[in-house]
Amino acid sequence: MEKQNVQGENYQVIGDPETSTVYFKGSLRLGGMKEYEPIIKILDEMIQQDPSLITLNLRELEFLNSSGISMLSKFVLNVRKKKTIQIEIKGSGKIPWQGKSLKNLQRLMPGLKLELE
Repeated sequence: MEKQNVQGENYQVIGDPETSTVYFKGSLRLGGMKEYEPIIKILDEMIQQDPSLITLNLRELEFLNSSGISMLSKFVLNVRKKKTIQIEIKGSGKIPWQGKSLKNLQRLMPGLKLELE
């Protein structure tokens, strides 16, 4: 699998299968789950590779709307079902939405490692 890139006017999502990392940048304000499908595809393909750890790097994601948070919640639940994959989320304590929303993801999967810098 090669690197995957989904890019819009104000955002970019890159899936790197070599490091099992998905990078999110910019501001994600897509209208509903259908518009999130290309990003969901990157996340699903990362799960299908069955790595021991998947990292979501959100440090440069300034905004994520409720549909985007739902997308991340479903991703976490799908990984939790596998039981063989851990998740590490790298966020920024300087971006207000991340503190509360990312801690909620940790409630869905208590083993999830959350790192806010």
